[in-house]
Amino acid sequence: MVFPETRLRRLRYNKVLRDMVTETKLSVDDFVMPLFVCTGDNVKNPISSMPGNYQLSVDLLVEECKTVYASGVKAVLLFGIPKEKDEDGSVACKHDGIVQQAIRAIKKEIKDMYVIADICNCEYTTHGHCGTIIDGDVDNDITIETLAKQAVSLAEAGADMVAPSDMMDGRVALMREKLDENNFTKIPIMSYSAKYASGFYGPFREAAESAPKFGNRATYQMNPANSDEAIREVELDVVEGADIVMVKPALSYLDVIYRVKTEFKMPVAAYNVSGEFSMVKAAAEKDWIDGDRVMMEILTSIKRAGADIIITYHAVDAANILNGKK
Repeated sequence: MVFPETRLRRLRYNKVLRDMVTETKLSVDDFVMPLFVCTGDNVKNPISSMPGNYQLSVDLLVEECKTVYASGVKAVLLFGIPKEKDEDGSVACKHDGIVQQAIRAIKKEIKDMYVIADICNCEYTTHGHCGTIIDGDVDNDITIETLAKQAVSLAEAGADMVAPSDMMDGRVALMREKLDENNFTKIPIMSYSAKYASGFYGPFREAAESAPKFGNRATYQMNPANSDEAIREVELDVVEGADIVMVKPALSYLDVIYRVKTEFKMPVAAYNVSGEFSMVKAAAEKDWIDGDRVMMEILTSIKRAGADIIITYHAVDAANILNGKK
């Protein structure tokens, strides 16, 4: 059938019908809120490039988690800013590490909050790279030993999930092995499987104080031009035992999210990263766009591409809109 018998606008005239035939629907259950925890008491350091986001000491982080939970968002992803750093990131493996402290405090106050611990070394090393430097570059095999120790330490602290973001080869397999050896067989691994060497991470590096002191991360993070390589990366992580695979960033890699979901048919996370967030905030502040409308359009596009889980700094704002509170 063709026009005039077929008129696709018939399905658009009435809001009730538009809602009924909506193909992609966001849910508060889709969201994970990233948070940054630092040392000290009553510390709330604004992140200048990420309006509304802060480095929070453990006490204030717990209060922020209560706000997040009250919005309906039940999961947070934690990044730590330690008091001291070292050459290989071993500080992140300590029983009393900053993220370990935060996990215990959150679990004490909000037992049902789902706490995901990011695993990487860039926040913990003096040089800002994601592992141990040998001959001017990150040594893969030494680094994954540290990452596996970090995973076990975070699980011991009470993390519900670990999320390696380093992009080292073989880290998922070793992490799974060490978690299982320590009776953490129920702890899932959400792997940053296709993490690109992106320009969208700038605000995050301010937030996490993790900018590399020399060079860049192109020898371990992915080339933004490649998507076939992303499929190979994801396949390796699946074989090694990843329970959820992630694409990061999200907005410029919707095609990769779609390919991963289509080819692997397993839970896929997408990280709506700091630069994507900050561009929306900056344009909205200048009244160039309707910030809330663009935010929801972006998040819908990420889900439409195939993401089951969306990690986003918009999580609470989007949840309030979905719940009719904004």
